[in-house]
Amino acid sequence: MGNNIFHLIAFLTVAVWGTTFVFTKLLIVNGLSPAQIFTLRFIIAYVMLTAFSLLRPLFLRRKLQASQPDKWRKVQHRWLSSNWRDEMLMLALGVTGGSIYFLSENEALRFTTATNVSLIVCSCPLFAMLIIGMFYKSERFASRQMLGSLLALLGMAIVVLNGRFVLHLSPLGDTLAFGACLSWALYSLLMKPVMYRYSALFITRKVFFYGVLTILPYYLVVPGMPSLEVLLRPTVMANLFFLGCVASMLCYLTWSWCMARLGAVKCTNWVYLNPITTIVFAWLILDEQITSYFLIGAVFILLGMYILNKK
Repeated sequence: MGNNIFHLIAFLTVAVWGTTFVFTKLLIVNGLSPAQIFTLRFIIAYVMLTAFSLLRPLFLRRKLQASQPDKWRKVQHRWLSSNWRDEMLMLALGVTGGSIYFLSENEALRFTTATNVSLIVCSCPLFAMLIIGMFYKSERFASRQMLGSLLALLGMAIVVLNGRFVLHLSPLGDTLAFGACLSWALYSLLMKPVMYRYSALFITRKVFFYGVLTILPYYLVVPGMPSLEVLLRPTVMANLFFLGCVASMLCYLTWSWCMARLGAVKCTNWVYLNPITTIVFAWLILDEQITSYFLIGAVFILLGMYILNKK
C-alpha cells in the first residue's frame, strides 16, 4: 500500500472541502454571513476536539500508564506548545489557515466574480510548491512534476471558467483572492517545522483556537451574530454540524496527518480536485448543470494528478 492510503485520505479530505461551498451557500440563504459561518464552525470544531483531548487520557490511562509510559505522556492533554516560539507558530497557523484565509476569500467575493476567486484560490498548489521549494530542497519538484501541476491547473481553469472565457479584472477583489491563496500556501510552509514535533490533534486544536481568537477583531467593525431562532432551524443546525465536525474538525486532522506523511507540496496538490467535487455536489444538491467543459477539465485534472503522483 505504501503512501497510497494517505493519498486516498488527502483526496477524500479535499472532496469534503469541495462540498463546503454548497453547504455554506445554504447557510447564507438562511441569513448567516460568511464570517459568522467561519466563526461558528471553528468554535464547534474546537469544543469537540478539546473535549476529545481531555477525555482521551481517561480511557487510555489504565492501558498505557504502566506498560507504555512514553506513549502515555504523548496522549495527555496539553494547553501550550513546548516553547513560545512554537506557540507563535501555532498562532501563525491559526491566522494563515483560519481567519485570514477565510476572511480574504469571502471578502474577495464582494468585489470580484466567483470565477476569479475560484481560479486564483484553487491555484494555491502551484504557489505552495514555489514557496516551499524556496525553503526546503526536498520539496522541490522535477520537470515532470511541474508538467503535472500545470496540466491540473489547466483542467481546474477549464472547470471553473465553464466555457465563459471572460475574466472581469477587479484589483481589490483579485488581490484579496490572491491573499487567500498566499495565506494557504504559507499555512503549508509553516506546518513543516511543527508537524513532526506535535500530534495532528494538538496542531489542529491550536489552529481552531487561534483562528477564532484572531477573527474576533472583525466583529468590532461588523458586529452581530445570528439569532437563536435562526441557529435552531434544523437546516442551519445540520449544516453547521457538518461544517464544524466533518469539514473542520475531521478534515483538518486528516490533512495534518497526510502532510506529515506525504509532504506539504504533494498533499497540497490534491486541492486541484476541489472544483470537481464542488460542481458534483452542486449538481446533486442545488440542481446546477454539469457541462462538457467540466468533463474535459476533469480529464486534465486527473491526468495532471496521475503525473504528479507517478513514481
